[in-house]
Amino acid sequence: MGMKPVIVVDTNVILETHRTGCWRAFSSQYYVETVEKCVEETQTGSQKRNPKRRIDEKALRETLSAVHTVSTKQRIWALDTDKYYSNLDPGEGDLWAHLVSRSDDWAFCGPDIASLKFGIRIGYRDRLVALERKLTDVGIRPSMALGLCYTNSWHNKKIVELALETGNWPP
Repeated sequence: MGMKPVIVVDTNVILETHRTGCWRAFSSQYYVETVEKCVEETQTGSQKRNPKRRIDEKALRETLSAVHTVSTKQRIWALDTDKYYSNLDPGEGDLWAHLVSRSDDWAFCGPDIASLKFGIRIGYRDRLVALERKLTDVGIRPSMALGLCYTNSWHNKKIVELALETGNWPP
């Protein structure tokens, strides 16, 4: 059996997998990685969330395979890669600043439209994956339905729209 795949996730995916009760199963089936800013974003506003929806930062860090620190140099490199980088929110920006500096095999999981568009613009369309696909691939069934933007159908439709919009279609 081969190594578990590396899945790099945004804040949205962390929140959604916790909401649907599948974080532990998801993070045990893949090497799930993120950046410091996304961990920080999981804590933003947590005091206003239903206590059942709060994410324990220590437990989150223990279940992540890696939490990457992003440097200013990496952010500048990402901006130099494509000026559209400036449209990303801080967490998504740090994820892509980290990802453009990697040379290994990874997939990105997150529904943020600007982030997906950036990934397509810089040639990573084949690494953009829907949460539903990654859960299905390893037989994980969430305890409740995933939000629409985490589904295969939404993801596939959005990727085609963005690929056409950016002039990166056909494949």
